[in-house]
Amino acid sequence: MNESGQQFLNELDKKLWNAADRLRSNLDAAVYKHAVLGLIFLKYVSDAFDIRREELQAAFKDPASDCFLDRSDYESDAAYDAAIHAELEDRDYFTENNVFWVPALARWQTIRESATLAPGTEIAVRNGATETYIFRSVARLLDDALAAIEKENLRLRGVIEKNRYARLQLEPGKLIGLIGEVISAIPFRHASLNAKDILGHVYEYFLGQFAVTEGKNGGQYYTPKSIVAVIVEMIEPFEGKVYDPAMGSGGFFVQSEAFIASHGGRIGELSVYGQESNPTTWRLAAMNMAIRGIDFNFGKQPADAFLSDQHPDLRADYVMANPPFNMSEWWDGRLEGDPRWVYGLPPKSNANFAWIQHMLYHLAPHGSMALLLANGSMSSNTKGEGEIRKALVAADLVECILALPSQLFTNTQIPACVWFLTKSKQSRRHNRDRSGETLFIDARQLGYMKDRVLRDLTAADLDRISDTFKAWKRGNGYTDIKGFCKSSALAEIAAHGYVLTPGRYVGAEEVEDDGEPFEQKVQKLVAELKAQFAESARLERAIKANLEGLGYGD
Repeated sequence: MNESGQQFLNELDKKLWNAADRLRSNLDAAVYKHAVLGLIFLKYVSDAFDIRREELQAAFKDPASDCFLDRSDYESDAAYDAAIHAELEDRDYFTENNVFWVPALARWQTIRESATLAPGTEIAVRNGATETYIFRSVARLLDDALAAIEKENLRLRGVIEKNRYARLQLEPGKLIGLIGEVISAIPFRHASLNAKDILGHVYEYFLGQFAVTEGKNGGQYYTPKSIVAVIVEMIEPFEGKVYDPAMGSGGFFVQSEAFIASHGGRIGELSVYGQESNPTTWRLAAMNMAIRGIDFNFGKQPADAFLSDQHPDLRADYVMANPPFNMSEWWDGRLEGDPRWVYGLPPKSNANFAWIQHMLYHLAPHGSMALLLANGSMSSNTKGEGEIRKALVAADLVECILALPSQLFTNTQIPACVWFLTKSKQSRRHNRDRSGETLFIDARQLGYMKDRVLRDLTAADLDRISDTFKAWKRGNGYTDIKGFCKSSALAEIAAHGYVLTPGRYVGAEEVEDDGEPFEQKVQKLVAELKAQFAESARLERAIKANLEGLGYGD
């Protein structure tokens, strides 16, 4: 993306969020989120539809076009214009170009012009023939528009939430403000950006902002983009099947498609499989895929990955997930003796090692997987976790452990790490034989504070982490760096009691010797400390004197 495009998006972010947040007032962010994202969807599909209409209209009048309509074949200008309009209402022209067919009622111009009408007003909409729609409320209008889009597009069947706006019970004024002031201000056209670039950015930005606003619960559907990006860059999902059993809004799938596009691959060679237990989030992910044109299989319905596996026979080439940390309420008696628990029965009070084994169960023989877990997973020996970790290491499944900086997540301050596992470390494609080796990366010192609460990773940080992993896998210029990365043999891990905390292996970063003897350095520090104590005492005396002068002395 060029500088102009990035500046455009940054300015758009601030303008849109400030307006949306102002209109939110006292509404719960979790409720408001779905109102905003639904409207972004409506605006995008309508704008994409309008762009395609303009292309077709130009083609119908272009003699060089295959679909040229010759004016001389019609008796009058009115007949010619009517013929063009009839062609523009042919849905095949749109669907063949992977553009959703948008009925007249759901087109943004209709929604914007109708939002402020009085209840009972008739609206004339033209879908081929002119039809009449009775406006009852802005919420009902939006629900009917969404239902009309779903009815006309097979890919959206079961994806759009029924009666979304009626159930949200938002004040009409807030909905009207969102439509007119916020969503209408999203320009899905730019000189250097296409509509999907803008949509993806706006969608991602709003998801992140709502995650911050919702606090603890917001992170259930949102993984910070920098973490998703570094995992995808390390996993390298070029082709095959990719699976996320705790998919939230589908961030790993979106980033996988972006990875392929940026590396010159063919997007159609990646198949997407996901699962999510929350019905609203499940639909959010499905809509996220649909508007980007990503084919997906999220199972028949929202469901618990442990109790109702929607893809029981799936063996995926790439498995990525950010499951809930330290999930305690997950066990059910039906899981006793489950074939997924190959490396040990997970503790009934913590699902961390259940997620690892569930994902391994769905991993293809030469596949790669990554999942975010709380740091405790690297060292805990509670209720058999240590034995499961030992079994995973002994089976030579653990490829890399990445320790992340703190304060990356909107919903928790729990320190996190990324486990990278594979069923085969043998030489394949560009990778060398890594059998018996595990890479440890300690990235806790990377990143920057983007505000008072949250840390983020820079592009240079992401490159450093992913390039280190790739160099190690390929045997291409990798070297251990004290304090950052270390390639360790299984014997060394066993000597550490199968604890996988990277700090144990990479050691402390070497500090450059400044040439000053230790004794002199200590004397200097002691002198500085005494001077600071003296200054502190002086300030205390001055404050007391000032207070006495004001009559507040002892």
